[in-house]
Amino acid sequence: MGYKVVVAGATGNVGREMLNILAERQFPVDEITVLASRRSMGTDVSFGDKTLKTKDLEQFDFTGWDIAFFAIGSDATKIHAPRAAKAGCVVIDNSSLYRYDADVPLVVPEVNPEAVDGYAKKNIIANPNCSTAQMVVALKPLHDRARIKRVVVSTYQSVSGAGKEGMDELWDQTKSIYNPVDNKPASKFTKQIAFNVIPHIDSFMEDGSTKEEWKMVAETKKIIDKSIKVTATCVRVPVFVGHSEAINIEFEDFLDEDEAREILSNAPGVLVVDKREDGGYVTPVECVGDFATFVSRIRQDSTIDNGLNLWVVSDNLRKGAALNAVQIAETLGQRMLRKH
Repeated sequence: MGYKVVVAGATGNVGREMLNILAERQFPVDEITVLASRRSMGTDVSFGDKTLKTKDLEQFDFTGWDIAFFAIGSDATKIHAPRAAKAGCVVIDNSSLYRYDADVPLVVPEVNPEAVDGYAKKNIIANPNCSTAQMVVALKPLHDRARIKRVVVSTYQSVSGAGKEGMDELWDQTKSIYNPVDNKPASKFTKQIAFNVIPHIDSFMEDGSTKEEWKMVAETKKIIDKSIKVTATCVRVPVFVGHSEAINIEFEDFLDEDEAREILSNAPGVLVVDKREDGGYVTPVECVGDFATFVSRIRQDSTIDNGLNLWVVSDNLRKGAALNAVQIAETLGQRMLRKH
C-alpha cells in the first residue's frame, strides 16, 4: 500500500525537485496530484517517467489525501495549509510560516526524527530554512559528543535560494557584463549579484541582523538544543546551486579534530571529504544533485579552549528543501502513518 500524495507549488524549483526526489527514492505513492497557482495551472511537470498536469490549488479538495508537500510562499500557505490539515491530510511545509510555532514540529530527520511524533496537534510539520538544515546535520553528532556552547557561522548562499528569478538574474547579469549595450540592473537582489557578494538575505530586523540570520539562530535552538548560542552572517554569492558555510564551534568539552572527523564520517547524511591538499575539499559545484551534506576543512581552533572549524556544503534545493521534506514523509511513514 502506498500513499496519496499532493505536491503544491509543483512548477517552482523546489516543487519540481520534490517530484524528482519522490521518484528517485521510490517513495510509496499510490496516487499523486500536482497543484499550482491559477496562473501556472495546466503546466506540465515530470514525475519519474510520467507527465502530470497541474491543477488549481485554490479549488483543490484535500479530503482523502494522506500527505501534502507545500512548496509555496507563506501567504498562500497560511490559507491552504490549515485547509489541508483540517481535511485530514498531513502537511509538510517548506515555507517559514510554521517553523517557530510550538505546536508544529521542525524536523531534520538525521537530527530529531522523534519530533515528527508531535505532528498531530496541527497535522503540520515544518521544514527548516535551507542554511539551517545542512548546518544542524553537521552539528548534531558533534553536540552529542562534546556539547556545543556557541556557533559562529558565515554563509555563502547560492541564488537558487531566491527561486527561479534569482537564478535568472545571475545568468542575465553575467551575460550583460560581457555585452556593453545590454544593462541588467538588480531587481530580485538589492545590488548586482554577478561577480559580487551581497551581505543581505531577507529583511533587516531591529538589531541589525537579517531575518535569514535570525532564522538560523532560532531554528538551531528548536531543532538541537535551546542553550546553544548562534551568531550568523548570511551572504548571497554568485553561485547557481549549493550553499556553503564556514562554521566555528565552541564546545563545553575538548574535541580533537581527528575524533570529530571520525564522528562525522559515521554520521547519517554526512560525507566527509577532507584531504589537506589541493582540491581535497568540496565546493558547491560538486554537491549539486547529491543527497549528502559534505564536510571539509575540519581543524582545531587554537584561539579558544575547545574550538573547531568546519566547511559545510550542500545542495540547497535538495537537503535544504525538497530532500528534507521527503525524508520527513519517510520518517512519518515509518513512525506514525504505517499503511496496513
